[in-house]
Amino acid sequence: MTTSPPLEANAPVQRAIDEVIASGREIGLQVAAYHRGRLVVDAWGGVADPATGRLVDGDTLFNVYSVTKAVAATALHLQAERGLIDYDTPVARYWPEYGVRGKAGTTVRDVLTHRACVPQMPEGVTPERMCDWDWMTRAIAELAPLAEPGTKTLYLSMTFGWIVGELVRRTDPTHRSLGRFVREEIAGPLRAPDLWIGVPDAEFPRIARQVDAMVPVPPEHLPPLFLASMPAAVALVPPVFERPDVRRAEVAGVGGIFTARSEARFWAMLAGGGELDGVRLLSPQRVATLNTPRARSEEPDQVMFGFPIPITIGGFWFGGEHPPVCSARSPRALCHPGQGGSIGWADPDRQLAVAICHNRLFNPGTREEDAILTIADAVHAALGL
Repeated sequence: MTTSPPLEANAPVQRAIDEVIASGREIGLQVAAYHRGRLVVDAWGGVADPATGRLVDGDTLFNVYSVTKAVAATALHLQAERGLIDYDTPVARYWPEYGVRGKAGTTVRDVLTHRACVPQMPEGVTPERMCDWDWMTRAIAELAPLAEPGTKTLYLSMTFGWIVGELVRRTDPTHRSLGRFVREEIAGPLRAPDLWIGVPDAEFPRIARQVDAMVPVPPEHLPPLFLASMPAAVALVPPVFERPDVRRAEVAGVGGIFTARSEARFWAMLAGGGELDGVRLLSPQRVATLNTPRARSEEPDQVMFGFPIPITIGGFWFGGEHPPVCSARSPRALCHPGQGGSIGWADPDRQLAVAICHNRLFNPGTREEDAILTIADAVHAALGL
């Protein structure tokens, strides 16, 4: 493996990072990329903590929000690879308590494709309860679906992580939590130590402080299902996700705290057909299926403002120009965006894997405002792709 990126790939990306920080479009940023299994970009810049002036370095940790879902889904695919779970089997086969109130027919595939129809968080959820895995899984198991499971797309903004994580835990012979499973079965083998779902206190000093630059939207202008899926009490905002108890907790759908270096190795494994540096996690045959479109992908999603969400049968998003624009250019790429702009992707056609982590939470209204797209374009240009 190349231990230091070639200068010709790194320098143009570093210039793009410096530009978006100087323009105020970003505050702190990391980028890592692999091409054909080799590290070719490892760059960063800016400030990790505006209050203290602490600078970003290659080991700074960032909240990545829903990018976490890609790692959680991959943990489930590992269980399928081992014959411990079947995509077309009801969730209740593995988790009997889930099969109540009209959910008995919900399949594992329904969950992966966001068609389980339980986007709503449980009534009475608080940050403290969100940190209690047993409380959350019991409460989610008791939810009534908002439509017949499998019949409608309703994005599982937060509930995805607990359902997938509980499926992994229940099918694991030693019943490891999702965070521990990821550490031992994904991060460890891939030599990607900073894929944290539940961060120990000792790592807290490395975490970048978030700056919320999102344009406020009055609640009355938000879709009711959007609010139900991410209630104000546990919204994806710094006051909630910078709490020490939330950082420690395994908030498996939106609570990941990664470095771009480690995250890029995860995506590089997928771009390499399930293998990186001689370590194989998934078979090429399984990985080749993961960018198959889910059924009725064009259906508007009422959780996500009525936009169709381009999701694969494997639980990833597609790249391409559909809204919101994914920085991965190929419509066949596996990617996952996160709240405020974090993103990572694996492009099997270009054999390219990229992770972009940052601490300025912002959803751009135009391509010109999109600093993450500027960085992605610089990566492609630096590699001639």
